[in-house]
Amino acid sequence: MKHPRRTARRRKLGAELRALREAAGVSPEAAAKAIHGDRTKISRQETGQHRVTRLELEVLFTLYGVGDEKLREWLVALASEGNKRTWWRRHSGMLADGFKEALDLESEAARISAFQSQVVPGLLQTQTYAAALISGASTSLTEQQLDFFVDLRMSRQSIFLRGNPPQYTAIVTEGVLHQQFGGPEVLAEQLRHLADLSQSPDITIQVIPFTQTSFTDSGGSFALYSYPDPLDLDVVQVEHLDGALCLEDDETVAKYRRVLDKLRSSALPPGRSIELIASIARGLEHE
Repeated sequence: MKHPRRTARRRKLGAELRALREAAGVSPEAAAKAIHGDRTKISRQETGQHRVTRLELEVLFTLYGVGDEKLREWLVALASEGNKRTWWRRHSGMLADGFKEALDLESEAARISAFQSQVVPGLLQTQTYAAALISGASTSLTEQQLDFFVDLRMSRQSIFLRGNPPQYTAIVTEGVLHQQFGGPEVLAEQLRHLADLSQSPDITIQVIPFTQTSFTDSGGSFALYSYPDPLDLDVVQVEHLDGALCLEDDETVAKYRRVLDKLRSSALPPGRSIELIASIARGLEHE
């Protein structure tokens, strides 16, 4: 039997429910009995492997003595993601779990802050730049598979067209602007695209120049996703060779937020960043 994916919301909800149960001195068996389940169900709910229904939450609130309305509202918001359907789910079978979680996070975030040290962030890529990256990352893809993943990356960018687009901040190193994936023409087109995107009030692009002598080591590329009340959730996604890792622990998230602030202060202001991007694009066009 295949169990539901452990999303960031489910993990956060489960951890909070476990803390509330333990604080109330309620055993897993007693909690399970209250919701007409068994200890395994409670265990899976508290580790984010099993969905918690609204009715089960209300029963647990009473059992654990949760009277704080703000806390109850937050936990209900965390649990509600199980009912949501998103545009990419029809392709779910072709996607790795880590990538599905990235799409989940992206789809509903109110603010996204990304740091990239190697490539232009996916949400800002042109189709030709994306195709060059994806084909270079895996030589085993068929032409049909390549088209699928490129189209998927382009579809992700529709979040900027919705009625309440996220506030998106991208911080990249200057090296990203010189790496000619697909060749100089592809890169020049990509850089012009970044300059165009920067005109949007929802998108901020900053570049850490080669001349910056004070640079914060982030340990690699990452993104911070933030969600408004009542969800009040921040999640960091860290990229690694085999996929990505999502982190929700408050202390860890706070550490990445501090790193992000340092990276932002190391970068050129948005206006000067776009001037640098445009200058590099002009240089490529005259080669």
